[in-house]
Amino acid sequence: MGQDLRLKPEQLRRRCDPSVFSFTSTAELPPLNRVLGQSRAVRSIDFGIDMPNYGYNIFAVGYAGSGRTTAVRQFLDQRAPKRPAPPEWCYVYNFEDPRRPKAISLPPGRASILREQMAALIQRLQQEIPRAFEGQPFEQRRRELLMSLQQKQQALFENLERYLNERGFALIRSQMGLGIAPMLNGEVLSPEAYQKLDPEIKRRFEAYRPELQEEFDKVMRQVRELDRQGRNAIETLTNELAGFVVDTLMAELREQFQDCPNVQPYLDSVRRDIVSNVQQFLPSADQSAALPFMGALERGRWFSRYAVNVLAETRDRTCAPVVIEDNPTYHNLIGRIEHRAEFGTMVTDFTQIRAGALHRANGGYLVVEAKNLLVNPFAWDALKRALHNREIKIEEMSQYYGLVATSTLEPEPIPLDVKVILIGDHRLYQLLYLFDEDFRELFKVKAEFGLTMPRDEESLRDYAIFVGDLCRREGLLPFDAGAVARLVEESSRLVDDQEKLTTHFASVADLIREASFWAGRAGRGVVTAEDVRQAVEERTARLDLAVERYVESVLKGVILIDTEGSVVGQVNGLSVVQSGEFVFGLPSRITARTYLGRAAVVSIEREVRMSGPIHDKGQLILAGYLASRFAQKHPLTMSASLTFEQLYSGVEGDSASSTELYALLSSLADVPIKQGLAVTGSVNQLGQVQAIGGVNDKIEGFFRVCKARGLTGEQGVLIPAANVRHLMLRDEIIEAVRQGQFHIYAVNTVEEGIEILTGIPAGEPDENGDYPPDTVYGRVQAKLDRYAELMRAEGERAAERPKPPEEAPTPPPAPGEPPVPQPK
Repeated sequence: MGQDLRLKPEQLRRRCDPSVFSFTSTAELPPLNRVLGQSRAVRSIDFGIDMPNYGYNIFAVGYAGSGRTTAVRQFLDQRAPKRPAPPEWCYVYNFEDPRRPKAISLPPGRASILREQMAALIQRLQQEIPRAFEGQPFEQRRRELLMSLQQKQQALFENLERYLNERGFALIRSQMGLGIAPMLNGEVLSPEAYQKLDPEIKRRFEAYRPELQEEFDKVMRQVRELDRQGRNAIETLTNELAGFVVDTLMAELREQFQDCPNVQPYLDSVRRDIVSNVQQFLPSADQSAALPFMGALERGRWFSRYAVNVLAETRDRTCAPVVIEDNPTYHNLIGRIEHRAEFGTMVTDFTQIRAGALHRANGGYLVVEAKNLLVNPFAWDALKRALHNREIKIEEMSQYYGLVATSTLEPEPIPLDVKVILIGDHRLYQLLYLFDEDFRELFKVKAEFGLTMPRDEESLRDYAIFVGDLCRREGLLPFDAGAVARLVEESSRLVDDQEKLTTHFASVADLIREASFWAGRAGRGVVTAEDVRQAVEERTARLDLAVERYVESVLKGVILIDTEGSVVGQVNGLSVVQSGEFVFGLPSRITARTYLGRAAVVSIEREVRMSGPIHDKGQLILAGYLASRFAQKHPLTMSASLTFEQLYSGVEGDSASSTELYALLSSLADVPIKQGLAVTGSVNQLGQVQAIGGVNDKIEGFFRVCKARGLTGEQGVLIPAANVRHLMLRDEIIEAVRQGQFHIYAVNTVEEGIEILTGIPAGEPDENGDYPPDTVYGRVQAKLDRYAELMRAEGERAAERPKPPEEAPTPPPAPGEPPVPQPK
């Protein structure tokens, strides 16, 4: 081997020097006033919020715990004070069509004042109107009108009676009303006496009937006209008095809202309705004594028409609202029309209209979790409809979708001016973008939250400020510089990158809280690096039961893993397992067997469908590498089987493709592989070893097995050289490497890896494409050549064998005969 590929201890973990921090504890640091590590998302949100055009709502994309909601809220809390408070909206009674309540817009804080003033106005009118109608001026004028009416009616009746008397008839008054009866000798004839009259007299009376009836009807029409005029005069008098009272009491209210053009027409409608229904303000003399509460209930319900239903108050608000809706159901977003039970029936009116999140956020910002929105029936469609139409229309779901045919309210839609920020992950964003055209039209701004931020001096200062701010807000112990430095290292560990820090601040915050707890239990007033280390170890101890069971199974020989000696065609591979929040690495035995044939490389997992497509692709790639190296003169005449021993679940990923290739090369070359080494890394068709994920967990998983059996100084792990920057190993592994008890090798090619595993050079081809015989590839070539010779000899022997005679074809049957059965 030309160079030592073993990594130095300093390469296994990037330390953070506490001296880069100028503070003694984080209590000295200022509060956090900006979003950390998400400059791209912040610029996107800044653009989306200020963009006034239609459809520029925002979808904040990121993983849960990456601080999406917190960052959005912090940003909006800073931006909202720069916008004025929006107008308030309220619903009032529609006197022309009670089923369609009217919406009125007022300046901030004025809607609640209108509601209170209207309630006070109606209360005073209920007192002042009866008092005005009980006063002497109204009663005197009313009596004068009634007296004049009675006098005119009396004069009409007297003239009619005189007219009748002149013709021998009398005007009869009875409980049934007025009537005409004949008279004889000054006396009114009864029906019996009239029937006994002489026919000639009766004819004379009958001759007057048409004339008298016409005169009677004429007088009665005049009487009814006088009644109508009298009622109109009294009604006019009543309306004038009621209007005077209403105008007097409403003058202050009109003046107070003279700058609100929507209020004046409403007050005009209220005045007309009160004057038209002034009797409702007067005490009723015919109320039922049996059910007095019925009259009171009916009366109170009638007066509710003058109420003002304020949807969303902004009395104490001086800026645009920021609403975070945690439960975005249809009604919580759009609003609802409630019903109340009265004597077994469900009734409603405009005072039962309730605001939704869109009403509260109108003129500001609405933040909604996309997943919660999509799982609630009709909520997503309702939000899109509101944004598309730019108005909030409260509808009953049952009526909108035709489920019930009951009559309900149809409130006037309210204009909508809101910025909606949806929060979700990448999967939801892709699904909506691909399958919902409205989404692409309405949410044109994508604010993507990354999982990492650069590990530079500015980020280190920001991290320290974040720690101090969290400690102050939650009452945690402050961190010293060493503790913050250790926290920075753990942050890089969370993203497996020496050059990055995690922006999954939920995980970082949990580590801060736990470190503060252990420092407090130890009696310290400041969190130190030792407390952070203990918090990490204690968390691992709480979660690694599965790892302990696995190592125990290896030690007892239940799971076969060798960590010493050398075996042909057998390599220790490494895999990553996730159990909830805990991720850990485990070694597994990979074996290869090669033999004469033409089946090429066969994966047992692929044959039984226990592997995924990426794993299968990796195996096809290694087959391509073998062909490029050893099938330039003749085809590969070999068969090989590969498998993960004792694997009882599926396998996916290509990180074991280099491991499988090493096992194949070992089997073909009959060269044993050192079992104290484990391998990870994918391979391409050029033989280059490529980076993989979970490198720290894989190394630590194999180290744990080796440590349990005893470190020999010959054990270690081969990793791709591209993964060196991802190393953030635990202290015990670094110490073992420093003492020479464990080794980490960084390889770039398969040739480097096979030399480390076998101790024999891979070999370089000469000008004829032949490898030196004392190399691994030379031995592989020799065996493949031997396989080719055997296959060629077998082909020649097969060609020399006599062929069996061909059977004569059976003649077709004669016409009309059945076919001759053929032997099977």
